[in-house]
Amino acid sequence: MRLLIIDDEENIRKTTGVLLEGMGHETVSVTDGAAALKQLDQAHFEIAFLDLKLDGENGLDVLPKLLKLDPQLDVVVFTAYAAIDTAVEAIRRGAVDYIPKPFTPEQIRQVLARIIKTRRLKGRVAELESRLSADSPAVDLSTSEPAMQKVIDLAIKAATTPATILILGESGTGKGVLSRAIHDNSPQRENAFVTVSCPSLSRELLESELFGHVKGAFTGAVIDTWGKVAAADGGTLFLDEIGEMPLEIQPKLLRLLQEKEYERVGESKVRRASVRVIAASNRDLEQAAQKGRFREDLFYRLNVITLQMPPLRERRNDLLKLAGNFLQFFAAQCGKRLNGFTPAAEQAFLHYAWPGNLRELRNVIERAVIVAAGDQIDKDDLPERMQETSVHPANGFQVGARVSIAELEQAHIRRVLGQSSTMEEAAQVLGIDPATLYRKRKRFNL
Repeated sequence: MRLLIIDDEENIRKTTGVLLEGMGHETVSVTDGAAALKQLDQAHFEIAFLDLKLDGENGLDVLPKLLKLDPQLDVVVFTAYAAIDTAVEAIRRGAVDYIPKPFTPEQIRQVLARIIKTRRLKGRVAELESRLSADSPAVDLSTSEPAMQKVIDLAIKAATTPATILILGESGTGKGVLSRAIHDNSPQRENAFVTVSCPSLSRELLESELFGHVKGAFTGAVIDTWGKVAAADGGTLFLDEIGEMPLEIQPKLLRLLQEKEYERVGESKVRRASVRVIAASNRDLEQAAQKGRFREDLFYRLNVITLQMPPLRERRNDLLKLAGNFLQFFAAQCGKRLNGFTPAAEQAFLHYAWPGNLRELRNVIERAVIVAAGDQIDKDDLPERMQETSVHPANGFQVGARVSIAELEQAHIRRVLGQSSTMEEAAQVLGIDPATLYRKRKRFNL
C-alpha cells in the first residue's frame, strides 16, 4: 500500500518509514498538515499515520481536513501524550485507530493487519451487494451433460491451486460465470475478483487500466492511478477476451505471470503483485499464436489449465432447466405468476440452435415473460425466428426459413467470429473490411 507519515520528529519519520517499507509498503513522509494535504492532492494514499502533536498545530485539527480531501483514507493517530479522552476525540473525528508513543513494530503490524482485514471485508460486502442487486439472474452451474460436468470438475480441482486458467468457448457460454465460481472456490475467495474487458479499450487505455499510471504519463493523466492489477493483489484477475489484447501489452502481462512484477505507465519503479490470473477467449489462441497474432510464449504460459465451455446447442439436457431458472427470475422481477412452458414452447427451445448461447437464452426468456398473456410461456411468446419449424438444430437457420436477412446475417457473423482467431480473419471470411465488421458487431451486440 501507499502510506503517508505526518510527524514533525525526523527520527520518528525515518523509523516508521523503514519499518513500513520493510513490510513491503511505499511511504512518503512530511512534517506538517499543509505538506500532507499537498501530497493527498497530488497522489492516492491508503493510510496516513498522523502525529497529534505537530510543531505549531494540533493533529486533531488536521485530521478532518485529510478526510475531507480523501474520505477513503484510513488515518491512524499516534502521540506521546496518550490519554483516553484524546483517543476518543481522534476516533470521533474520523481516525480508525490510535497508537501511543513510544510504539513497537508489533503494534504497527497489528494496526495494519486490522485495517487490511477491514478493507477486505468492506470490499467483499460491496461485491456481494453488487451481485445481489444486479439486474441479472445467477447462472446455475449444475449440469446433466457429461461434457459440461467434466469442465466443472476440472475447474473446481484447479481452483484450489495457484495455476493460471484459460477458459475457451463461444460468446455467451458462461466463461465469466465459471471464472467467478473458480474464484469462489479458491484460497483467494476472501480477496478481490477484478475483471478487465480487453476489447473495450484502446491499447493506451487498456495498459493504464491494467497497470495504472502516474500523473503526467499521457494526456489526461492528471493524478496517479492504481490499475486493476494492484486492485486484484491477493485475489483474482479475470481477463475477458484476452485474444483481443494488443501485442504491445502482451509482454508486460507475461512478465506479471512469470515474475509477479509490473510497472505503472510513465514510471520505472518495479512493483510486485500476487494475483491469480484467469483468462477467457472465444478465439482459437493456438491458431492465433501460429499466425503471429498472439504471443506464443504468452499462450503457453496461459495454457496451464484449459477449460473448453460447450455451446448451449450441445447442452440439450440442461436447456429446459436453465430456461426455467431464467423464467423464475424474470417472472419475479416483472411481478407475474408463470408456471413453466407449454410443450410447444419446449419443443421450440430444443429445436433452436442458440447461436448466442446463454446470453441469447436469457434475452429470449426476458422477452417472453414480458409479452406472455397466459400462465405459461407459449410458442407464440417466443421470437419469430424460434417459431420456424424448419430450423436445423445443429447448424442454425436454414436457407429458406421464415426469418429476416438481418437474423440470418447476425447468426452467420456470430458463427464466423466464433471460428476465427481475429477480427481481421473473420472480416476476410465474410468478405467485408474490419471497420464494417466492427459496426455490425456493435449493431447486433455480438
